Amino acid sequence: MMIIGCDFHPRFQQVAFVDQQTGEYGERRLLHRGEAELFYRALAGRGTRVGMEATGSYHWFRRLLSEQGHELLLGDASKIRAMEVRKQKTDKRDARHILDLLLTGKFPRVWQPDAANLDLRALLVHRIKQVRLRTRLKNQLDGLAKSEGLLSPRVWSAKRRAELEALPLTGWLAYRRAELLQLHDELDERIVPLDEALGQAANENTAARLLMTHPGVGPAVSLAFVLTLGDVSRFQRSKQVASYLGLIPSEGSSGERRRLGGVSKQGSSLVRWLLVQAATQAQRSDASWHRQYVRLSMAKHHGVAKLAIAHKLAVRLYWMLRTGQSYEQLTVRGSHAGQSV
Repeated sequence: MMIIGCDFHPRFQQVAFVDQQTGEYGERRLLHRGEAELFYRALAGRGTRVGMEATGSYHWFRRLLSEQGHELLLGDASKIRAMEVRKQKTDKRDARHILDLLLTGKFPRVWQPDAANLDLRALLVHRIKQVRLRTRLKNQLDGLAKSEGLLSPRVWSAKRRAELEALPLTGWLAYRRAELLQLHDELDERIVPLDEALGQAANENTAARLLMTHPGVGPAVSLAFVLTLGDVSRFQRSKQVASYLGLIPSEGSSGERRRLGGVSKQGSSLVRWLLVQAATQAQRSDASWHRQYVRLSMAKHHGVAKLAIAHKLAVRLYWMLRTGQSYEQLTVRGSHAGQSV
């Protein structure tokens, strides 16, 4: 088998490789979309294993390796760096270090989603970004209305739009209003098929359907949670899920002093944002969640309270997946605190 340690960069990669059958060792610097493709295509059928740090912008590389029958292993970048005792850091050293970890069986492999998971993530991200863009347009229209003395509640409706269109604007203000409304209509049309596709994908996913029984959790939140966690058995405790999503406080404690900061934000920012939105909606529609939010907001800043409720929601969704129980079944049982892990 050919074992390759790859230090991946956006424009090139530095590789260190060894053929376990012949003992051949080599190092190369490969430019992407040219030398790299020729290099890996020439190794087709040789049972090649490639290790690299988990990073972004590598989907084309993963697809290339899959087409040629190679195995790709992603490693935890922080753990890989922590295993290197030398202070000198170069591309060649990094490639050799990754190769050494692969050969000694110490490579800190991380879970990576399959192609279907990545495709659904692309749908989810595109839909959410379109919705956020539409929200920004609404905010601009609301600011325009306020500047003209229209101070009705910030709830977008047909009545609100009619009031905005009736404002006696002239010149470039009128032009801006027309442009923003036109862009808003175009986004509405584009978001409709995305919502339909997202709803269909969530309904076809058993785990996502289960999570949608929880108040405030719709297709986007449920599907994002399921796609991000993957196999829920990877997590033995709910604390690991909260840490994975970056919903636990950062800490710099030493000795007898304990110092806690804001949330670590080491997980998916998209999932954290969705959980906050879902938790806000849940506390509006469910009395028990509303009581928890009010209790927390009376003692802490409302932003901290929202994050705390999002943390509770993440834990609840995790236990729903672990136990296979719906929201109603969990509420009948009471709390998940008695569960054994």
